[in-house]
Amino acid sequence: MNSTTTPPLPQYETAVIGAGFGGLGMGIRLKMAGRNSFIIFERAAELGGTWRDNTYPGCACDIPSIVYSFSFDQNPNWSRKFPTQPELLAYLKACAEKFDVRSHIRFQTNVNHLAFNEKEGMWTIQTADGYTTTARYVVSAMGPLNRPHVPRLKGFELFSGLSFHSSKWPQTFDPAGRRIAVIGTGASAIQFIPQIAKTAAQVDVYQRTPPWILPRSDEPVSPTRQKWFKRFPFLQQLARSRAYWLLEIGVLAFLGNEAMNRAAEKQARNHIDASIADPQLREIVTPNYQFGCKRALISDDYYPALQQENVTLLTDPIEEITSTGVLPKNRPERPVDTIIFGTGFVASEFLLDMKIFGRDNRELFGEWQQTGPEAYYGTAVSGYPNLFFLLGPNTGLGHNSVVLMIEAQYNYILDYINALEKKGRLFLDVKSQVQEEHNRQIQQKLKSTVWQDGGCVSWYQMENGKNTTLWPGSTLHYHRKMKRWHHKSYE
Repeated sequence: MNSTTTPPLPQYETAVIGAGFGGLGMGIRLKMAGRNSFIIFERAAELGGTWRDNTYPGCACDIPSIVYSFSFDQNPNWSRKFPTQPELLAYLKACAEKFDVRSHIRFQTNVNHLAFNEKEGMWTIQTADGYTTTARYVVSAMGPLNRPHVPRLKGFELFSGLSFHSSKWPQTFDPAGRRIAVIGTGASAIQFIPQIAKTAAQVDVYQRTPPWILPRSDEPVSPTRQKWFKRFPFLQQLARSRAYWLLEIGVLAFLGNEAMNRAAEKQARNHIDASIADPQLREIVTPNYQFGCKRALISDDYYPALQQENVTLLTDPIEEITSTGVLPKNRPERPVDTIIFGTGFVASEFLLDMKIFGRDNRELFGEWQQTGPEAYYGTAVSGYPNLFFLLGPNTGLGHNSVVLMIEAQYNYILDYINALEKKGRLFLDVKSQVQEEHNRQIQQKLKSTVWQDGGCVSWYQMENGKNTTLWPGSTLHYHRKMKRWHHKSYE
């Protein structure tokens, strides 16, 4: 769009929504590019996103720390192979301080309205507390794992005990002596169950579908290794590259390579056999779907925890919740004083308490309710110029660090901004037919993956079965595609 008159300038060049991994990294990359006119809106009182919210005992990342970190700010002092929640949060806070990003964050501010002004080529941003500002570019870094999924259970409102989702863990909660029902056996549950089982009087674990679990093989990073990484950063880069490729080759198991998939499943079955002696329990925890169809997990202490005398694994559907406990189908009531939901997050639908109005007064989330979330490489959306999503639709991974995907998106966004300025334009818009063809290809590629035809229903999918979450390829391919913005795809 060209204009004969000078359009008004926005208050900020860029507005970022969310101060988790994605938002902080975007702010840092903007600073590194000399673009200091930006603001980061954060709904909470502290930064950190997922690693601020999830404080349950045993909370840790299932990707090695050496690759679950920014390439432009490596940490030589990781204490373990797999970073824990406190260490990850400390890393993010240190990054914010090092690059002076904290001064750009407006905490306790919930953005609830975005509107694009086509004539002026800028976004108007409104927050729940009445604050209004403008920005040329908006980057949504809200992330897909911020809305807890709590199933609707009959009678739940009658329960007289304590109940909470794992992402809302009470700081004062002490499991010692308690009778606890854990509903769900996802990534969070298999981390906190072994911890609460150490002191709880009773832990009932309600399993709907068992997950495939691989050995975690966690280990501390020695002081000597930390010293060498700090003194010779190239050694850490070599170690990062090695860890990356070991993970990256694993994508073949999900993309249709039957030999790789069978090898991964065999490793998971061997882990069950080595961890559980009881044949009946082995059968209960062994999935009946293809490896990787649901998120593959890693743990060394979950299977041992299930065999403790105070832990019971139940596969019966929950008939209802009573005032004093849980009533499984065809079983007597099991009295409990605490219910913990380890039921994950709503990740496939992107429905938020926010309105985003683009060109011609189109409303984004209303459209996505009809079609499912769709974007161009999960980053830009036709009809919504100068708006970008970090970890948007179909950018999730089942095999490697999502930080790699976010960094590829940083490159794309910054290249777009630079190109737009050189062209002297206020905005460019993704061609609708280009976005439609891209998403058609995404869904076509997904058909041959384990996620679409692996014999399970997962949180990767919407209720109609459409997978709006995962990238059907390697991170290497995504990086190559996102190295530069695709000028021919815009109008």
